[in-house]
Amino acid sequence: MTLPSADTIRRAQTAGAQMASFETPFVFNCWYVAALASELKNELLERMILGRRLVLYRTSDGVPVALDDRCAHRSFPLSKSKLVDDTIVCGYHGFRYDRTGDCVEVPSLTKCPATIGVRAYPMVERGPVVWIWMGAAEEADPSTIPPLSWMESSEWTLNIGYLDLPASYIGLHENLLDLTHIEFLHADTLGAGAPGYSMAPYNTEIGEGVFALSRTVEPASIPGPFAGPMAFGDITTGGRSIRSEFVTPALHQLVARYYDTAEPAEQRRICFISTAHLPTPRDHVSTHYFIVNGRNFALGDAEVTEDLHRGMFEAFAEDVWGLGNVQSVLSATPAEELYEISVKSDTAAVAMRRHIRNLALAEAAERAA
Repeated sequence: MTLPSADTIRRAQTAGAQMASFETPFVFNCWYVAALASELKNELLERMILGRRLVLYRTSDGVPVALDDRCAHRSFPLSKSKLVDDTIVCGYHGFRYDRTGDCVEVPSLTKCPATIGVRAYPMVERGPVVWIWMGAAEEADPSTIPPLSWMESSEWTLNIGYLDLPASYIGLHENLLDLTHIEFLHADTLGAGAPGYSMAPYNTEIGEGVFALSRTVEPASIPGPFAGPMAFGDITTGGRSIRSEFVTPALHQLVARYYDTAEPAEQRRICFISTAHLPTPRDHVSTHYFIVNGRNFALGDAEVTEDLHRGMFEAFAEDVWGLGNVQSVLSATPAEELYEISVKSDTAAVAMRRHIRNLALAEAAERAA
């Protein structure tokens, strides 16, 4: 047999229709990362988020601003205009917009009409990232931004980065709830020293909006990028415990613990690495992939930070490569021919994709009402 039976294909397509895909509407009522805090300066930055063109900047007093990137007059991109005294002066006819999106000057008129403006989006800066609310402004509640206290703690050292992912954010979330790919896609990086990792026992947590996997492998080598900075050396008695959790459509958090099983449990030194994977869809087939890593060891050591950043981002780049190839196949496959067969290890990912689809369709129905 070279192909699944017609019945197997039909069942796979039926199941797939219940899960979010790259064609699923976006979830707008969610805080997404719009930019790294270091990206925002007192200059104009063009960025597309959830299929919408935005212009971002930071005022002279440090306040992050996001506006629709389209002049209300003749649709000239405001990102191609000029920032003057914290206002944007359109490069086509000189319409001037303040940080709230209100038009405050029309050069050809003696009095500016009070009915001209562009949409402004709520933004909140937390530690190394700036969050944006893409839904209705009146529903923006900063208290619902997921708590990531370690990103603002002096007891952790961070390394931060950005990758351009040529694929849907749905695929990234699924990738992060799939520990079985580590042994193969990351054979020379995160998966080094862990043969048989795809068969190691794992725990699945599925609840109301909760989708997580956890897995402990003992004994194991400590992955190459981490062994030196963690000062474990070339041991074969290491242990690695990973919890990977979908938090919101804009956040997936992974917490990894590394230790030496040869040390007594009560004296065991544990090295933590927390990673906030922060996907923000650019459009349906590309994603702004912000990443913040934190560690509780070798604090403040710039050389360790550089080494870990290089090693970890090498692995993340492997995900970008893999997911980009998957997206190219998905985009090129006719809908009537597309099917994907899930297995037991996909349970959490399947449940998560159903959850995102339900959120998206519920929002779409509300907007249409």
